[in-house]
Amino acid sequence: MASNGRLSLSSPNGDSRWLGACSPLESVTPVLTCCGFKEYEERTGRTLQSNGSQHPLKKQQQWVSPRKPLSFEPLSTTALILENRPPNLPAKCVQEAQRHRREYEEMVAQARKRELKESQKRKKKMKERCKIEDGISNSVMTWNTEILPNWETLKQMRWVRDLWWQGIPPSIRHKVWSLAIGNELNITHELYEIFLSRAMEKWKQFEDSNMENGDVEAELELEAVGADRENSLELIKLDISRTFPTLCIFQKGGPYHNVLQNILGAYTCYRPDVGYMLKYYAAFEVFFEENLPNLFAHFKKYNLTPDIYLIDWIFTLYSKSLPLDVACRVWDVFCRDGEEFLFRTAIAILLMFEEVLLRMDFIHMAQMLTRLPENLSIDELFTAIATVQLQSRNKKWGQVLATLQRDWRDSGDSSRNSSPNRQ
Repeated sequence: MASNGRLSLSSPNGDSRWLGACSPLESVTPVLTCCGFKEYEERTGRTLQSNGSQHPLKKQQQWVSPRKPLSFEPLSTTALILENRPPNLPAKCVQEAQRHRREYEEMVAQARKRELKESQKRKKKMKERCKIEDGISNSVMTWNTEILPNWETLKQMRWVRDLWWQGIPPSIRHKVWSLAIGNELNITHELYEIFLSRAMEKWKQFEDSNMENGDVEAELELEAVGADRENSLELIKLDISRTFPTLCIFQKGGPYHNVLQNILGAYTCYRPDVGYMLKYYAAFEVFFEENLPNLFAHFKKYNLTPDIYLIDWIFTLYSKSLPLDVACRVWDVFCRDGEEFLFRTAIAILLMFEEVLLRMDFIHMAQMLTRLPENLSIDELFTAIATVQLQSRNKKWGQVLATLQRDWRDSGDSSRNSSPNRQ
């Protein structure tokens, strides 16, 4: 029946189906199963057969390939390999079907093997993490109940130094670092404000000089080579930008930028004799050659000088070059052993990558040393540090540094005395 320009077909049970007059034949196929072919032809005046061709429904039914029941659950879409081919393609032979089944079973076995391996890795990591957390918990208790209450008595004990070497628990680092650093300079809040004001005046003078950005960079490089007085204040800004750059808390605009800059500025004005001095490079090279003679000669061959990589390592206390957790471990022992440990760490890093560096040229060495691997292992680093000895010809770090300072001072006096402009 036709109604409102649409074709109505009724099923034997009286149900009515509304179909668009221009609907494709495929859309009425479900209806045909109820109405029958002849009734549909009588009502629509359309024939489903022409030139002896088969009924579309019968033709469609030939394409139906019911899936064979499987004795196991297929794994995702990989089970498609087990399906029969469409009728317009050659059917699988028995050998091919068996091969496809074997391939599928192999894929399932490999997937289960990978899943089992990953599960074992996760369990191993979890076990190691629990072990580390238990060790930290026990260490915190030892520090809080035994060491910190008796700091002056126990701080130099061998077992305390060994525990210190393993790393201070993060929750008590601030206490241990404060006690280890102490206040030998007797700095008070009033003294801090005085020298901070002096640093502020110096920075204002630098800003008033109106140097262009390129000139500033050139000036900084010049000062990095030779300056060791209050003029090195300008280098502080450069160093702060290198301090944990990925955290973005010490960079300009960050929450701790001004705090860190003020502390460094005040200290530089309070102790201008410390500054940024070339003598440390010379002392480092003495022990570099002593511990790694082959790599030292390789660096000399390509004229790779310590300032190329030590600026990023030492001047920022490894805050730029090492991940935060590794840097904190270095700081733990730095608070115990002083600046000597920073250079010992530097030689240990070179030791870790010695074989790789020996195969590199200048460019690749400089790139690697200024961008150390982010996955650097704490355990491997401290194992390497333990093998480094800062002793040359029976002289330790402090003695070598004192000798270089004395030589530098004597050479400076000699150059001034021999100056033609001397009055």
